[in-house]
Amino acid sequence: MPKMQRYSPQEAHTAEAPEYTPALLRRHRWGRIWLVVFQVSTLVGVAALTALLFNIINSAFGYVAIENKVAPSALAINGIPIEYLHPVDLTYILRENVSAGLFRKLNRDKPFEERSREEIYDLVIRYVVRPRVEKSWPLFPSLFRRQQVFAEAAEKYPEAQIVFRSWLRPKFLVSPQSSKAEFAGVRTAVLGSLWTIAITILFAFPIGVGAAIYLEEYASDTWFNRIIQTNINNLAGVPSIIYGILGLAIFVRALEPLTSGAIFGYVEDATTANGRTLLSAGLTLGLLILPIIIINAQEAIRAVPRSLRQASYGLGATQWQTIWHHVLPGALPGILTGTILAISRAVGETAPLVVVGASTFITFDPDGPFSKFTTLPIQIYQWTSRPQDEFRNIAAAAILVLLALLLSMNAAAVLLRNRYSGKTTR
Repeated sequence: MPKMQRYSPQEAHTAEAPEYTPALLRRHRWGRIWLVVFQVSTLVGVAALTALLFNIINSAFGYVAIENKVAPSALAINGIPIEYLHPVDLTYILRENVSAGLFRKLNRDKPFEERSREEIYDLVIRYVVRPRVEKSWPLFPSLFRRQQVFAEAAEKYPEAQIVFRSWLRPKFLVSPQSSKAEFAGVRTAVLGSLWTIAITILFAFPIGVGAAIYLEEYASDTWFNRIIQTNINNLAGVPSIIYGILGLAIFVRALEPLTSGAIFGYVEDATTANGRTLLSAGLTLGLLILPIIIINAQEAIRAVPRSLRQASYGLGATQWQTIWHHVLPGALPGILTGTILAISRAVGETAPLVVVGASTFITFDPDGPFSKFTTLPIQIYQWTSRPQDEFRNIAAAAILVLLALLLSMNAAAVLLRNRYSGKTTR
């Protein structure tokens, strides 16, 4: 019995149909080429993200040369360093070394009797010791060229103290903005971003999902509904600055009594009402991500099998009961996925908020939807435009905070999506 010859899948095709051999070989060759292209594209993307992250981390840590206007040792009382002085003594040092007007202002902001020792100590450092960063070095030279860094510092800044500083530190997260990078923080910007995103989600999510339900489950295939669908698809690609102009015209100006809070009595003098508030910013970003949520929700609803609807109707359920109990639970994981992508875009937006009126310098925390505000992207932009190197260091630290905030929000949304996804598969 002759031995049967074995072929590979590619050789089998060519052995059975020799006339197709050139075409098959050409297709396999192009397949290998495209595989290499896709692998190279992936590697380029990973390399770009790695370089970006390295650049941020490189700027957020490193040695700094700090010179004090007044040496802390000169402020000791009876040989006790200021680090161990009583709050009363620290208040005395502050009163004796700052102007009377500044002392009264600090006392008006918060009486010294109500301040903790750490708060008074920070005021002494800020207004009496007055440390100033003369130069900062990135992380890479600080780790691998340490001797050169110290030699340069000793030559150019002989009176300076060289310390390794992490610009991303706990005090950076809880401090408000300041005109000095050494004391600036992102507390007001983080709270502004959280307020803005909360308003955006509350506005855009229910409207977007409701519009998707209507377009997929209720709307008939008419020319008017086709125009609406086309406009929604086009609005998803409109530049964000256009939405900022729209928000300025509608929310800041036309609806100023509402967005400023004057209609609810939050503004004592209606003539001073200003619609450049958190509410205007949140509604503007809501318009920005609304088309994205609608389109993704439509795709998720369309992916629910038609047989599920027919089975529900066959058991006597109404259309709304079918949508609420069967279609939406099955589409919810896809809807949440689209919402995650939309929120990620909204968190990093800057252009619409600049047009709507986000503040670039603000030192008080937002306490409601009618407050003035700033956000992390605005804060980062403002710091990177400053000429001092230390502001770029704290901008890098703020970028890390923004990435952590974004990843935390996305992780929470992914967990929620996976939870509902598990329920629908059981």
